This record gives sequence, C-alpha cells and structure tokens, in this order.
Amino acid sequence: MSGGRKNQLSYLFFVLLAVLSFYAVFYDNDIGMVAASLKKMQLSYLLFSALTALVFTMMEGVMIWYLLRALQGKAEFMHCIRYSFVGFLYSGITPSATGGQPMQLYHMNRDGNSLSASTVVLMTVALVYKLVLVLMGLVMLVAGFPVLKENLGRYLELFYLGMFLNTALVVILLIVMIFPRFAKSMLLAVEKLLVKTGLLKKSDFRLYKIEQFISNYQNAVLFLIHNKKQVVTVILATVVQRCLVFILPYIVYCGFGLHGSDAVTIFMIQMSIYLAVDMLPLPGAQGITELMYRRAFRDVFTLEFVVPSMCVSRGISFYFLLFFSIAVCIIHHIRFRMNRK
Repeated sequence: MSGGRKNQLSYLFFVLLAVLSFYAVFYDNDIGMVAASLKKMQLSYLLFSALTALVFTMMEGVMIWYLLRALQGKAEFMHCIRYSFVGFLYSGITPSATGGQPMQLYHMNRDGNSLSASTVVLMTVALVYKLVLVLMGLVMLVAGFPVLKENLGRYLELFYLGMFLNTALVVILLIVMIFPRFAKSMLLAVEKLLVKTGLLKKSDFRLYKIEQFISNYQNAVLFLIHNKKQVVTVILATVVQRCLVFILPYIVYCGFGLHGSDAVTIFMIQMSIYLAVDMLPLPGAQGITELMYRRAFRDVFTLEFVVPSMCVSRGISFYFLLFFSIAVCIIHHIRFRMNRK
C-alpha cells in the first residue's frame, strides 16, 4: 500500500473515531443544556487552560533543543518548538501515536540536523517520557489507590492494562539498551518464528530495521552514560510537563466555579485516564478517553458539569492542540516552499 493511501486511511479512521466519540459523549445528553453549562466557564480560566496546553506541548521542543545542543553543539530553538507540534499532530492522527517520531525525524533531518543526533534525542525523550509515566503511575497506585478504585469503576482494569503495557515497553527498551545482543537475538528469533508460521513474509528490509533499531538504542545508551546532567534535567522537565496536562482538568474545575474536590484528587484521576489509554491503538485515544472521563469525573464535576468539563478539558488538551499543530505545519510548509522558490 502506498504512503498516500495509508495517510488517507489514517485520516478517514481519525474522522470516523471523532464522529463516534461525539456520539458517545452526547447520545444521552441534551446538547442545549450542555451548551448552557459551557457558558458558565470563565474566559480567564479558559485562556489559562489553553496556555497550559501550549506550554505542555512546547516543553518537548525545549527538551529536544536542549539535547540537540548537547550532542551537536547547536540547534535552532524555534525549529525545535515546531518539532514538538509536528510530533503532536502525527501522533494524534495515527494508531498508538506511531507517526509522531518518524515525522519529527524527517523535519529535523531536513533542517540540517545530524540524523544520528536527532535519532538519539528522540529516543531519549521517548524513553524518559515512558519511564516518568510509569513511575508516576506506580506512586499513584501506592498512594492513591482508594481514589482510583472509587472513581474509575469498571475502567480500573483498563488502567491496570495501561500500566502493564507501559511498564512492559519500558522494560523492553531497557533490555535493548543494556543487553543489545540478547535483545537482537530475541527479536530475530521472533521474526523468524512469525515468518515460519506465515504471519509475516520474509523481508531483508525488516532485518535491516531490527539492526538499525538496536544500533540506535545503543547510541542512546552511550549518550545517557556520558551526559548524566542533561538526562537528569530532561527527567525533571518531563515530570513538570506531565503535571501540566494532568492538572488541566482542575483549572477547568475552577473555571466553572466548582468547589469540594481538591487538586490532588483531580490530578490523580486525570493521570489514571492518561495511563489507561496511552498505549491503545486508537488515534488520539478517541472515544475511550471520553467514556472514561465521564465515568471517572462523574462525582467530581457532578452530572451537570461532567460533559461540559470534558468538552473543555479534552477539547483543549487534544483538539485545540491538534488544530494549532496543523496551523503550525501549514505555515511552515508555505514558508518552506517560498524559500525554495
């Protein structure tokens, strides 16, 4: 299947999920009442929520800029900010966010950044992101399990699945980094088994990609070993970045003038939703995120405000950032074509 055909199917699937998500949210709600409740949201908090979401996205660009400078001595700050929006856009419209890093790598290489340095930077950012997410989830399981059990209901099992998948991925990546030969032999054995059973066709290119994957993570290991200060800085920055998106529903909560629930409880609920859906093979985790939000925040926002709050919170943290990212990419594309002419 050609790349263009794949992109068309991805866009179609994304739109279909968006429509189904809209139906899942409003099928048993009066749109007029939801709209009336939305009007109670204070403009200042709405703008603050949007600013928080933008800073959350741009912080990835700051980390890319910081690490690129450490590796190759220079990097354009605004270019790196653009890479973060490119990553958000393509992660949001592809299953399991698989399209984000390849497109970031393409833009970084086209701007003249070293391919090896760009690869190591993106892999380091991705590994730290997953590691921080898992560690925060483990802390929440120990310190906030009653909150999870009370608010997630039947979705608690989905949270366990998300924790398992994220933890498994971190363990696999660490094995690849620490024991590359063992990881390579395991990947080749699995590939050979899948070819023998007929699930995959024999492919020299796939073997090359496995070799490249192991090699890239080995380079990331060397970077981590020799740049401990930079790695610690990125870990701390990632914690702050994650906290920004997890605290966003509390800003919305205050914007509606609600009282009774504390910031920590709302923070933990939002984190649990994020962890539960993070590894699901759905573009932007559409549909399941909205359904989980309605169940998890039902008692916090009350029946009157749970759907309006979701429209604001989810609308800003995903759809607003998605369209903002599209605008950034379009503006860059126009400038790039003009410069070429």
